[in-house]
Amino acid sequence: MDSANDSLFEFPCDFPIKVMGKSHPDFHETIVTVIREFDGEFDATRIETRPSSSGNYTGLTVTVRARSRAHLDDIYRALTGHPMVKVVL
Repeated sequence: MDSANDSLFEFPCDFPIKVMGKSHPDFHETIVTVIREFDGEFDATRIETRPSSSGNYTGLTVTVRARSRAHLDDIYRALTGHPMVKVVL
């Protein structure tokens, strides 16, 4: 199978990414800044925020406009490598 054609996604596409980290006043804006490194037109109003039941963690669902698999991989790497982020799904 040709790896260039075996993608389950047709790019460009909107792709939701779940980002979780310790609750912090700057968490939301920090994640927006990371995403905007890869998509300068990212609309921060498209982020859904959910605090954990104890309030210790915050989950964000960030819908990005992925241009390619490599673009999406770059975003995932940047998010997972950020010190404020615990989990990216």
